[in-house]
Amino acid sequence: MAVTIRDVAEAAGVSQSTVSRALSMPGLVNAATRERVQAAARELGYQPNRAARGLITGRTGNLGLIVPDLSNPFFSSVVKGVQAAARAADHSVFIADTDEDADVEVDLLRALSKQVDGTILCSPRAPDVELAAVGIDSALVLMNRRVDGRPGVTVDNADGMRQAVAHLAALGHRRIAFVAGPRTSWSNEQRESGLQRSAEASGIELVHVGYFPPQFEGGVAAGDLVIASGATAVIAYNDVVAIGLLSRLGARGVSVPEQISVVGCDDIGMSAMTHPPLTTVSVPKHEAGRAAVAMLLSLLADNDGASTPQRELPTQLMVRASTGVAPESDRFRGRPTKGSTQ
Repeated sequence: MAVTIRDVAEAAGVSQSTVSRALSMPGLVNAATRERVQAAARELGYQPNRAARGLITGRTGNLGLIVPDLSNPFFSSVVKGVQAAARAADHSVFIADTDEDADVEVDLLRALSKQVDGTILCSPRAPDVELAAVGIDSALVLMNRRVDGRPGVTVDNADGMRQAVAHLAALGHRRIAFVAGPRTSWSNEQRESGLQRSAEASGIELVHVGYFPPQFEGGVAAGDLVIASGATAVIAYNDVVAIGLLSRLGARGVSVPEQISVVGCDDIGMSAMTHPPLTTVSVPKHEAGRAAVAMLLSLLADNDGASTPQRELPTQLMVRASTGVAPESDRFRGRPTKGSTQ
């Protein structure tokens, strides 16, 4: 027979209403009573009825997560981080995929908000004005996006680009191409602006070869333009694009890293499995997902709802075999050779 709230109340020596408050709204119960109730619940193996608890608290126990593309391993990793943190807090997660379509983001957000206590909107493509103005029935945390008036979790894209440029400059590269992602991507904008600043500071010539879909096919399409650019190194918007680049460069007989060095972003699992293994700017995907859940739950506990916290997580360059010393003709371009004068 299933353990009931009455069983827990008898074991803890309190009323059923006290058990309900101790398990659903622990902040309203003094510490000693709360611990006694929770200990009795654990000992008896009591599992609260989510629907009944919702009637008392007005909460569903559900969180929403909206991502642009579940087929991208980056977002799959984010999902795992969100689910792990939500599970630890006894919440379920509803997941929606926009298929990189900014037009459906706000509609999905409004529809999902009626079924959840709060939503995490990951890497949204909608304009800032829409995200700032959207009215929903639940709390909202943005991830990989910063919009005034909206809480969010971001990563330090600019420092990631600084690390990548410093690495390539130390290898002698003086002309670097950038394969950009979607024009509507906040992360792309941050990476591009950070890359431009770092390139200027390092005396690097930066070649922008265009905007491409953030998928394998986007990297393949960019490959010929990268070769034609004369760059000896290329930084891709993300690892999936970088893997597409590796494929096209290989098909053209261009050796990596002997002729062109390749750098990705995100550090998805397969980036270490490519040939050669991909140098990439690692983004803390699981940690970002967990941080977004923690921020969302904190907002739900904030009665006045006035808080708009922001958290930025660090990035780290992972050096692998897809980057190497620049070809001699580029490495010493613009420098006096031994015994020569200028």
